[in-house]
Amino acid sequence: MRFSRLAALAGVLLLTACGGEYPQSSIAPASDFAHRIQDLYFQIFLWTMGILAVVWIVLTYILVRFREKPDSPEPEQIHGHLGLEIAWTIVPALIVVAIAVPTIQTTFDTQTPDPDAMVVDVIGHQYWWEFRYPELGGERTANELRLPVDRPVALRIWSDDVLHSFWVPQLGGKRDAYPLRAVPEGDDTKYNWIFMTPQEVGTFMGQCAEFCGQSHAIMGMRVVVESQEDFDAWVADWNEGHAEVPAAEEIAEAELEEELQEAIPIAEVAALQDTPQDVQDAASQEDASQDTASQDTASQDATDSTPVSAEQALIDEGRQVFQSGLGGCIACHAVQGTDAAGVIGPNLTLLGRRSTIAAGWLENTPENLVRWITAPQDIKPGVLMPGVDVAGGNWPATGLTEDQVRAIAAYLHSLR
Repeated sequence: MRFSRLAALAGVLLLTACGGEYPQSSIAPASDFAHRIQDLYFQIFLWTMGILAVVWIVLTYILVRFREKPDSPEPEQIHGHLGLEIAWTIVPALIVVAIAVPTIQTTFDTQTPDPDAMVVDVIGHQYWWEFRYPELGGERTANELRLPVDRPVALRIWSDDVLHSFWVPQLGGKRDAYPLRAVPEGDDTKYNWIFMTPQEVGTFMGQCAEFCGQSHAIMGMRVVVESQEDFDAWVADWNEGHAEVPAAEEIAEAELEEELQEAIPIAEVAALQDTPQDVQDAASQEDASQDTASQDTASQDATDSTPVSAEQALIDEGRQVFQSGLGGCIACHAVQGTDAAGVIGPNLTLLGRRSTIAAGWLENTPENLVRWITAPQDIKPGVLMPGVDVAGGNWPATGLTEDQVRAIAAYLHSLR
C-alpha cells in the first residue's frame, strides 16, 4: 500500500516536469514590460520558497525533537513569550517591505510612457479586436496587431460595447477595456494604457481576459512583431491600396501595350532621322491612323483570346459582388483603395496576409472564409455579422448565393 502511494506521488511529480512551448505563457517574456513583471515575480517566488523552507525545517525539527515517547512526562507549558511575539511581528513586516518596494518601483516604471512611443488604439468589440494607428496613415486592422521590434509603443485601450480585457502574456500586462464614459467639457477622456517595447521578432498569442458574452472564450488576437523595415513596408502597402487586385481585362491590356512597344522596329526610327520634316509629318499621320486601327484590332483580339484563369475570373466576380453592395458587405467593412469604407465591422485591407479569421479561431483559407460568410453564428455564437440565411445584430440576412459567397471569399483572400 505504501509503495503504491509512493509510486503515485512519483508519477505526479514526473508529470509536473513535462511541458512544452505554450503559446500564451506568461513566463516567456518578449518585451521590457514582460521582463519587469518576470523579474518581480521571480523575487517574490524566492521569498516564498525561503519562507516555505524555514517553515518546513522548523516543523520537521519540532516533530522529531518533541515527538511523544512512552512514559514521557508532560512538557513544560508556556503562556506567552515576548521574544517570539516580537519576532513573528517584525520578520513578516520586513518581508512585506522587501516585496512591496520592488513592486511599487515596477508599477511606476511600467506606467511611465516613453515620449517617443508610437500610439496604437486597441478597441474591444463583441467578439473581435480592432487596432488603429492614428499617428501613421490611419491604418486599421482586426485581430492581428503589427508592431516594430525595439520601438516603444503606447497601447490606448477601450471598448466599443461591453467590458473586455486585453492580454498578451508574453508581452506582459493585462488591461481592462472599458466602454468610454462621458466626461465634463474640458476634461480628458479616460483610457487604460500599456507602455512597452517589444524586444523579440515573432508572433505572440493573446486573449480577451474578461467574460464578455457567448463567444468570450474564442475572442483571440495575435501580435506580429517584425523588423522596422517589414513594418514600414506593411504600412506603405496599406496606405497605397495594394489590396486592390487588377481585373483580367486590365492585365491583358497592360501585356498588349508592352508587346506593341517592343514590336516597333528600331530601323524605322533610324530611317526617320534622315527624312525631311514635312515627309515625316505626313508619314507619321498615316502611320498613326494605321497603328490606331491595328492596335484596336489587336486589343480586341487579345481581349478575346487572352485566357483568364478560373481563379482570376472568380476573384473578379467576387470583387464586383463585394463592391456592388450586394449582401451589404460595404456597409460594415472597408478595403483601402476601393469604395468600401464601412467602419462598423473589421477593416479587410490586406486580409489575405492575415494568418487567421474570426478573431483567431479559424485559419485564413478560402474554405474557412466561405464557412464564415455563410453562417458566422455557427462558428462564433452571438456575433453581430449576418449570415446568408440568418440575421445578425441589426442587419438582415445577406441572401447571397453559394456561388457569390465563393467569389467573395476568393476576392478577400486575394487582398495581399
